[in-house]
Amino acid sequence: MGCCSGRCTLIFLCTFQLVTALERQVFDFLGYQWAPILATFIHIVVVILGLFGTIQYRPRYVVVYAVWAAIWVTWNVFIICFYLEVGGLSKDSELLTFNLSHHHSWWREHGLGCVREEPAASLGLLDSQAPVPGDGCALEHGYVEALHSALQILVALVGFVCACYMISIFTEEEDSCLRK
Repeated sequence: MGCCSGRCTLIFLCTFQLVTALERQVFDFLGYQWAPILATFIHIVVVILGLFGTIQYRPRYVVVYAVWAAIWVTWNVFIICFYLEVGGLSKDSELLTFNLSHHHSWWREHGLGCVREEPAASLGLLDSQAPVPGDGCALEHGYVEALHSALQILVALVGFVCACYMISIFTEEEDSCLRK
């Protein structure tokens, strides 16, 4: 196989997906977003499985990766709809934290170019110590999350196409070996 083969392309895509998923996982942990943390963890495991399947010529592992890529696209479409408040979804709900905490996206308080105001010190309730969302952000936190998901969708769709191509190549090679 040449250097620009479908196999090398899928290896590169899986590696790029791992890097972007790890970056996303860090920000989800910083914001205590438990549903995305769980989904991204599963995604990382399946991408590693797909990478292993591609390197070791294991078409079943690549099939698992291809099926997961379709599920991952669906999850990221939901995340985009959630943060852009499409269809009755509200980014202020606690859906992504499983109603376990009052945390929101890390980008809400630490957005790009935001001027963050610290809450005034008081002896009141602990809820009064919650961080105040930043003002004057270059990009609202919902759009940052939507852009993260859009990148994930783009890479997953290209990965799905490459995975389907590699599955056909692997099964073709397997069939030709069986005929000999």
